[in-house]
Amino acid sequence: MCQFLLNGQSPIESIVRSCDSFTPGRREGFSRSSHFTGYDGLTVGKTLVIVESPAKAQTISRFLGSSYQVEASFGHVRDLPNNADEIPEDIRGKSWARLGVDVENSYQPVYVVPPDKKRHVTNLRKALKNADHLLLATDEDREGESIVWHLLEVLRPKIPVQRIVFHEVTPEAIKEALANPRDVDERLVRAQESRRVLDRLYGYTLSPLLWKKVQGGLSAGRVQSVAVRLCVMREQERAAFHSSSYWDIEATLNAQEGTFQATLTRLNDKRMPAGKDFDPSTGQLKAEGVHILDRAAAEKLCSNLKNAAPWTVTKLQETPATSRPAPPFITSTLQQEANRKLGFTARRTMSAAQELYEGISLRGGERVGLITYMRTDSVTLAERAIEEARQLIAKRYGADYIPAQPRRYKTKSKNAQEAHEAIRPTELHRDPQSVRASLTPDQYKLYELIWKRTLACQMADAQLQRTTLDVSVKSDGDTAVFTARGKKILFPGYLRAYVEGSDDPMAEIGDQESIIPHIDEGHEVSADKLDAKGHETQPPARYTEASLIRKLEEEGIGRPSTYASIITTIQLRGYVFKLGNALVPTFTAYAVTHLLEKHFGDLVDLQFTARMEDALDDISNGRLDWLAHIDDFYRGGTQNPGLEQRVEKEVDLIQYPAIPVRGDGDTETASEPPIVVRIGRFGPYLQQGENNGDAHRASIPQDFPPADLDYDKARELLNAKKEGPRVVGHDPETGQEISVRTGRFGPYIQLGHDRGDADPKDYKPKRASLEHGMSEEQVTLEEALRLLSLPRFLGKHPDSGIDIFADRGRYGPYVRMEKEYRSLEATDDVYTVELDRALELLAQPKGRRKAAVKTVLKELGNAPDSDTAIKVMDGRYGPYVTDGEVNATLPRGKKPDEVTLDEGLQLLAEKRAKGPGRRKQAATTKKTATKKKTTAKKKTTTKKKSTAKKTTSKRKTAAKKKSAS
Repeated sequence: MCQFLLNGQSPIESIVRSCDSFTPGRREGFSRSSHFTGYDGLTVGKTLVIVESPAKAQTISRFLGSSYQVEASFGHVRDLPNNADEIPEDIRGKSWARLGVDVENSYQPVYVVPPDKKRHVTNLRKALKNADHLLLATDEDREGESIVWHLLEVLRPKIPVQRIVFHEVTPEAIKEALANPRDVDERLVRAQESRRVLDRLYGYTLSPLLWKKVQGGLSAGRVQSVAVRLCVMREQERAAFHSSSYWDIEATLNAQEGTFQATLTRLNDKRMPAGKDFDPSTGQLKAEGVHILDRAAAEKLCSNLKNAAPWTVTKLQETPATSRPAPPFITSTLQQEANRKLGFTARRTMSAAQELYEGISLRGGERVGLITYMRTDSVTLAERAIEEARQLIAKRYGADYIPAQPRRYKTKSKNAQEAHEAIRPTELHRDPQSVRASLTPDQYKLYELIWKRTLACQMADAQLQRTTLDVSVKSDGDTAVFTARGKKILFPGYLRAYVEGSDDPMAEIGDQESIIPHIDEGHEVSADKLDAKGHETQPPARYTEASLIRKLEEEGIGRPSTYASIITTIQLRGYVFKLGNALVPTFTAYAVTHLLEKHFGDLVDLQFTARMEDALDDISNGRLDWLAHIDDFYRGGTQNPGLEQRVEKEVDLIQYPAIPVRGDGDTETASEPPIVVRIGRFGPYLQQGENNGDAHRASIPQDFPPADLDYDKARELLNAKKEGPRVVGHDPETGQEISVRTGRFGPYIQLGHDRGDADPKDYKPKRASLEHGMSEEQVTLEEALRLLSLPRFLGKHPDSGIDIFADRGRYGPYVRMEKEYRSLEATDDVYTVELDRALELLAQPKGRRKAAVKTVLKELGNAPDSDTAIKVMDGRYGPYVTDGEVNATLPRGKKPDEVTLDEGLQLLAEKRAKGPGRRKQAATTKKTATKKKTTAKKKTTTKKKSTAKKTTSKRKTAAKKKSAS
């Protein structure tokens, strides 16, 4: 029987080819019940098909007959060792063992089967024993081809093996793939292995340098280090930014045709400025021919124009415009749009997408995958999906919404690996509402986003009309021109289904119309209201997850499938933290970026990864030798030293990174030593002076944005440290000093002094964080004593005798008894709660709360169509309006006593239209799932009992026959 030659050669050289007796060629017709037939047309028997994911395996198995067994490899079955425990015993003593790459022997990788993959390998080996032929059907890209090679290395099949590929999980695509099998592409495998080895050498060579020179626990990576640098560069731009102010005038104008808003755009022969006209680094005006108004001038002009006349329309321009739909989602655009529209992190998006892809149990017990594979670079759609979309559009919106020709999109990304089609619903007729009851809130929101985008990408263009209207008026020799701009949707087209989001949080929503009346030139209007408006130029916005992913994609840095893990990693490593939705770099990120830029600038250059992807493409195409490329990177040559030599050369030259604090000129003096930020064991700190006894130091609060640290703020922190903590008084019981201090986690209260040399080793002063809203400058002795009173001992449990305490934690006040915790209700006070109440809470099941007593803040009256009372209540998360069934949170800034009945009814109507909230929907879903699980369990138990009875009966009959014989 034909088999692959696995002869123990190097990982790449041992990639095997089909033997002559099993050459890929013509295949018999494909049907659900057909057996795989070889080149000679004889039936081979049972065929094992291996794909990457269980969801794909489940889908494909529906298209194939009983002669096929489809199994999943769950991605890669082997990888380089991730930790010391995974390094094989026979190489542990070697100098290169920690790398997992034999740098002394042609960079041969050491592959191991990770613990979480062993059970999958065992399952595949069992399936292989019952198979007569093996089909490897992973993706047609470097990653997929590498998975195939690893499977061959691990499984060592002794049966005919062939490679098939398909870009769509459809019966037609699978039929085509079975008819055209091929060999393993050795060059793709080499390219993928080169990427893995290069990434390992990059990270495992530079990371120890960061441990030694910056801080332990840090890491460097080919993609993550560039992502961190991008965040640092943006923060540096914000720090260098100089704000400028300018004023203009907004007018409310009336005409017979309607009322509209207009803004002053020209004064005499000069136009009014916009933010882009100022230099962001100096704040100076960089544009010419621009008229700048300060507040006094703007208000004076505003006063003069109020009585001016006539206001005459001098220009009316109506221009047709076309808006085209965005292409269907790929991995990166899905992450960006989910972040913009839903506020999802990249990891949260991919988690929900994975669940939708792997399959959801719908009503009736059918388990189906709702979307296609969610890790893809391709914007192409299967022809079947395009046709289904066009039919659905015609049915829902009418024939006018279908373009004359189907839309087919092309991938623009230079380094895209198009092994899959775009992310789309597996069945477009399965609309979001039809599956909502079976989905969690996250799954539903993401599925709705994907469904709408897929439908919209095949719809007709939106036809718009953009209008520009100029109105002129003269006063005291000045001619002022006010401009109104509007947009009218003539034909909505794809906007009926979907509107793409924006990275700019301040931008107007794209689908909003702004209609201004049609007023012919020469007609007069009147000014109803004039307001002088001041503006401040804004620094560049920090990256959000969406905009950072977009930047990485634009620069060709990394792969879409890795973006979620990259953003998670740089947060876990302490390189960035979140401030709202923005990613703010830490001072640790500054130190690491400074070190890498100074000594290994080319490795964190934005084009480094793009150049590497080009090199990997050259390896894939056979134009570049993979070993030579790796050796050039790691060892280099005499004129061009590689990474290994550079680290050895630079390690003694690299100084402990110190980040200079920017000075404002007015406050920084030449007589003072410079102030720098350093990274210590417990985080960043300020230092003024040399590393000796004369140096002054002060901790920088954790999550302090670097762009906000100027010379004045730095000196303020140092002076506060130098002067010592602010003493608010003394403890009346012990007489110890109580002070307010600032540490790495922010301001706090301390009872007692810092530990000195004479104090015992276990001495630790008592501390308490300030409550939200407290100011460290205004904390009183009474407040400090109240904070220090926690944890409060409430008493002992009457049955167990265990101590019970009340305390305040990260998630609010609570009571505890050893490892048992229960959160306090909104009506409880951590400073006054008694033992009886604590016992009541601790007696409740964990995770379940007794409903707190609700406080009525205002009675609004009864609903007009019923006797239902509408009230404003005080809730745990703020005031809300309710009719007893639906609760709607009050808008921010709206006071309970200001709410009217009409406003309350409007809020309730809007909340009711949105559907049930996350918790309620999740609880319903969980209840349904539990019920199904219980029913399934009962059926399984009944079936097992029935089978057991039959088996027992058979055994008794056999025993009687044997006895009789």
